[in-house]
Amino acid sequence: MAASSTRLSGIFTPNIVPLDAHGEINEGELRRYVDWLIEKGVHGLYPNGSTGEFLRFTVEERRRIIAIIADQTRGRVPILAGAAEANVKETLKACEAYHEMGCRAVAIVSPFYFKLSPAAVYAYFKEIGDNTPIDVTLYNIPMFASPIDVPTVRRLAEECPRIVAIKDSSGDLPHMMRMISAVRPVRPDFSFMTGWDAALMPMLLIGCDGGTNATSGVVPEITRRLYDLTLLGRMEEARDLQYRLLTLFDTMIQNCEFPEGFRAALALRGFKPGSGRQPQSPSQKLEVEILRNQLQCLLSAEGFVDEPVGGCPAGQPTTNPDDVARIVAGVVEELRRLGLAT
Repeated sequence: MAASSTRLSGIFTPNIVPLDAHGEINEGELRRYVDWLIEKGVHGLYPNGSTGEFLRFTVEERRRIIAIIADQTRGRVPILAGAAEANVKETLKACEAYHEMGCRAVAIVSPFYFKLSPAAVYAYFKEIGDNTPIDVTLYNIPMFASPIDVPTVRRLAEECPRIVAIKDSSGDLPHMMRMISAVRPVRPDFSFMTGWDAALMPMLLIGCDGGTNATSGVVPEITRRLYDLTLLGRMEEARDLQYRLLTLFDTMIQNCEFPEGFRAALALRGFKPGSGRQPQSPSQKLEVEILRNQLQCLLSAEGFVDEPVGGCPAGQPTTNPDDVARIVAGVVEELRRLGLAT
């Protein structure tokens, strides 16, 4: 089975899945979100990734998410569909389903839960690469799954025409350079995508073809412009934008449970993402409320939203003390109601 001649490149958005008040997929809002992302210039969509909380949906829901997005996209941009399931058999079924839906390729994370050797990781992807009807992107995220080392990537690239790319979310620049150096000579058509927003510009400079960046689901204007400026060689402008993106990325990812910071930021952009599937404690809800004010200040500095009531302090955004007092009082009252505080 031959691979597609169209190389994966550009910014692919790992989109959030909006949920309604009952925790079900909000189809109308998801369709509106897809249109907005495409209008803002993302090169492709990447549903059923980590930002899309794929493990918190059923198999049927994951298929429905792709079906909705494929229908709404109508071929305007390519879709890189997350197809990782718990075993080879179910993953290949997902590959077949997403191929029928017209997706450009699938992204498959290395096996998780069991820690596997490089030989086992190779055998897993070789089985998929030899039997998939759709192009495959390897997904290396060593903090959550068995790592995919450089010799394994090269061997799979040499032996499996259907394995056409790797998405690496390690943020490890030398590792990416070693992969590019090892694979490009034997597979010039192979794509390298970074999943680490904090290093998008340097990754592009060393030869990456693009990124699957969670911030593009919140500020697609910035990630697209950063991509364009870097490729145009306008280094000072690109560097300034990378540092601004870094601040926003760090704020969303470090101050509460992933990906709730991205949901909070998306709500500020005018969408109704709802709460994620993972239940949250009162303290976690407090973190999100505090974070929302910081995010509003960052987004207002970029001209995307209005400043919060009371304005934003000069320099690094901080939280309004009155807002903190209000939020804390609300949490304490809820704890009292539950009999967890006196």
